[in-house]
Amino acid sequence: MPSYDVIIIGAGPGGYVCAIRCAQLGLKTAVVEGRETLGGTCLNVGCIPSKALLHATHSLHEAEHNFAAMGLKGAAPEVDWAQMQAYKQDVIDGNTKGIEFLFKKNKVDWIKGWASIPAAGQVKVGETTHETKTIVIATGSEPSALPGIEIDEKTVVTSTGALSLPSVPKSMVVIGAGVIGLELGSVYKRLGADVTVIEYLDAVSPGMDGEVQKTVQRMLKKQGMKFVMGAAVQTVQTTKTGNKVSYKLRKNDKEEAVEAEVVLVATGRRPYTSGLGLEALGVEMTGRGQIATSHYATNVTGLYAIGDAIEGPMLAHKAEDEGVALAEILAGQKGHVNYGVIPGVIYTHPEVASVGATEEQLKEEGRAYKVGKFSFMGNGRAKAVFAGDGFVKILADASTDRILGAHIIGPAAGDLIHEICVGMEFGAAAEDIARTCHGHPTFSEAVREAAMACGDGPIHS
Repeated sequence: MPSYDVIIIGAGPGGYVCAIRCAQLGLKTAVVEGRETLGGTCLNVGCIPSKALLHATHSLHEAEHNFAAMGLKGAAPEVDWAQMQAYKQDVIDGNTKGIEFLFKKNKVDWIKGWASIPAAGQVKVGETTHETKTIVIATGSEPSALPGIEIDEKTVVTSTGALSLPSVPKSMVVIGAGVIGLELGSVYKRLGADVTVIEYLDAVSPGMDGEVQKTVQRMLKKQGMKFVMGAAVQTVQTTKTGNKVSYKLRKNDKEEAVEAEVVLVATGRRPYTSGLGLEALGVEMTGRGQIATSHYATNVTGLYAIGDAIEGPMLAHKAEDEGVALAEILAGQKGHVNYGVIPGVIYTHPEVASVGATEEQLKEEGRAYKVGKFSFMGNGRAKAVFAGDGFVKILADASTDRILGAHIIGPAAGDLIHEICVGMEFGAAAEDIARTCHGHPTFSEAVREAAMACGDGPIHS
């Protein structure tokens, strides 16, 4: 039987990063993956292809709304959906082939097929059973659906189907106002679809800072997206003209309906562990269907799990950090993930990014804090590129000035947040950011100004 130090099941961000780090640390490593390409959901039907479409449609928006103001005149571009899909596929191919190269470079074996675990220390793929000292489950997650709604990935779709529709629909209903719903809804709105978002809760982006939630929804409404909040979807019925989505308003139990050509079900994701044989092994699970772990170890000796399959935010970068930490633990080092400093990003326009505590969390803790806030309207670079909407908000301890959290809505928010992440990792005070020289003119100056607002006040507002 083939033998390894580590076999990782799943080649998504958590799995492939864990594999490469294990190999770098001298462990004989293999990854089992049944897809035709590496990279998991993220690179194939998630993070990467969605960002390609977001970039393409944002470029369209710029051409339609801002080019003329900059003196760039000409006919507005036409959307060639087939070519946009080809561009998206090129992006996917470049990234997935890059992972193959990294596997070869680091001598990681790719065992092609679907895995099951017949016993501790054994991974079966097809008719072959591989022996290994350690098994790591990194099988990720799959879209979750609402009861009674049939997904056909044609007109009633998950994020997977939404990325590859045969044509741009005239109308779309998005069920769920989380990250996936807002991002893909904004893609199709820019392409010309009439987009309505239906959300069970009273705010978009559940779990984010309350002020950010209200601002994001207001900005997206200004861009033409419609929102029905506090509504529980009851049924989705296929009609001659499309799909009828019936929902009940929580505040008064009133039933209403809206029709759309395509319905995107974006109600979250759930761990994907079917077919592994975990029940027969006696692997302990949580009440939410996740694999229960302690420092990534399950209750079965030699069996570990990371990423979306275990508790915590379902984020690719969280899975990657866990993959690195576990690889180091398996190699006898002290792997560690700081779960208090994991950023979250929504790639709408403008982007939204956050890290650490929200105001609501700090109030609930009874912790005294101060707020430093700066609008991008006071940032010269942002105004020059029609990106003055939004703000940077930093939350700091009222007595020590230590940064407790940050929330950004604006240009390049997903990149700007990492200055705060690094600061929080080192226990920085807002004053540390405020006293650090920032290049001019840059978007990052807004972060510095928000940090200054935690003290004597910003310069440019």
